[in-house]
Amino acid sequence: MTQPLVTILILTWQNDAFLMRCLKALETQSFSDFEIVLIINAQHNPGGEISVSPPSRHHTLIKYINSNPGFAVANNIGARLAKGKWLVLLNADAFPEPDWLEKLVKKAEENPEYAFFSSHQIQADNPDRVDGAGDAYHISGLAWRNGYNHPLESYGHETKEIFSACAAAALISRDEFLQMGGFDEEYFSYFEDVDLGFRLRLAGKKCLYIPEAVVHHVGSASTGKRSDFSVYYGYRNMIWTFFKNMPSPLIWFLLPIHITTIIFFIFYLSLRGQGKVILRAVFDAIKGMPKVLEKRRKVQNSIKIKPSELLRVMSTGLLEPYTEFIHRNNPK
Repeated sequence: MTQPLVTILILTWQNDAFLMRCLKALETQSFSDFEIVLIINAQHNPGGEISVSPPSRHHTLIKYINSNPGFAVANNIGARLAKGKWLVLLNADAFPEPDWLEKLVKKAEENPEYAFFSSHQIQADNPDRVDGAGDAYHISGLAWRNGYNHPLESYGHETKEIFSACAAAALISRDEFLQMGGFDEEYFSYFEDVDLGFRLRLAGKKCLYIPEAVVHHVGSASTGKRSDFSVYYGYRNMIWTFFKNMPSPLIWFLLPIHITTIIFFIFYLSLRGQGKVILRAVFDAIKGMPKVLEKRRKVQNSIKIKPSELLRVMSTGLLEPYTEFIHRNNPK
């Protein structure tokens, strides 16, 4: 096989029904110069035959992992197996439109000043609503998908620079991904794409949102929305990302906002019956801080941008998390 231009990396964990739809969508892509690396985490039949068929037109490498090491580890394994110049991260519950990959690659080649690219995600079960237009990162340490739950007709149609790409459907240079060390494997799952995007930003790389590259995304198909799993890893990893990546002197100015945000969510999630979960997340984040601070030294020593350049692409409004939360839960 000649070396493909693109490697599409898909991780699946006990969600064959979504995976089948995802692979069928890849079969119809107008752009064909790609391979698939399919990582099977902790299936009921590890080492056996997968119950869905990969696209027949494309080389597919299937890698079984007899445990569940998490999203970050599995994708790093897949990236090392990849042959393409470009690495595409695609969730098994994301279903691309036929010209999705063509649009991603075209924009990437037309914009060499950008290193990573984010798709236009539409809610698979609510197709008149946006699922995400890349990731936003707030000065408090919180992050969210731009435009989540906004009406599709009025949001997400402008090509623009964003903070980072959502790993549900993103494109990045394979060399850049590997040079950055890929995803932080301590994260297991959640916030690993924001962390990678933050490190890329500090290294002087930029991210572009491509509205023409459309996927329909279910979201949290394996772990469940608002689950204890998502709360634990989401908040633990949010704390780690802030302390590992936020450069000086910004970290000292923003630390009170970060701590206040954590305290607020401890109270809020306690009212929702998940107080023990977030307290465990905070405790484990503090427990893991020595290793995080060790990583911080490496990250901070390789910064190539000024704090002002970072602030330019961060969300800075103090009320933005509140308005985003309201819109997410009470869309108009």
